[in-house]
Amino acid sequence: MGLGFRAGRGGSTVVGVATDDCEPRIVLSAFLATSAEGDRLSREPYHVAAEMARGPNNMVSAEAAEAVAEGRKRQDQIAAKSLDAIVRKLVGYKPVIAALLVNRAGWITDLLEYSLAAPEHPAVAEGLAVRDALRFALARSGIKVIEMDEKSLPDTASGALHLSIADIDMRLKALGVSAGRPWRKEQKLACLSAWLAVGSL
Repeated sequence: MGLGFRAGRGGSTVVGVATDDCEPRIVLSAFLATSAEGDRLSREPYHVAAEMARGPNNMVSAEAAEAVAEGRKRQDQIAAKSLDAIVRKLVGYKPVIAALLVNRAGWITDLLEYSLAAPEHPAVAEGLAVRDALRFALARSGIKVIEMDEKSLPDTASGALHLSIADIDMRLKALGVSAGRPWRKEQKLACLSAWLAVGSL
């Protein structure tokens, strides 16, 4: 089976898909946490850093850098623990591949500097940090990871599955009946990415 991940605030939607004669079947629909309840540093380290005083010459302060480093460390640990718990619950199934949805903000190399550059930047940095925590957890688990661009996913899926985008949307809606609620945009995207990933094996 394959897992699809769509990062969000505090963690990631994750959908597991297995195939029977090339037909997708939902095995799992859940949320993988990368933060602990009540622990703001693990939930939004870049927002915390943005609220701290700047260092000399308006540079990033040592305190802000330390806060982000600790928050990111906690995210990695929580993500790994959460993934282990999800895999243990998959009785009779073994995830062999995972799809991680990404966007075109990968050019940002220093998330802390970026997050402090403008008020709207910390939210972007938080999403990228969640993806990094997922990469850490998946690498530790030994599950093969492929990254898929979220924006072009429908077109990519249409070509790979030989279905129109409208047909894919209908299939995803039908799959949601067995998955149960919630079955929103993020679940559909995670499902589609997992479907493509497992089909690539």
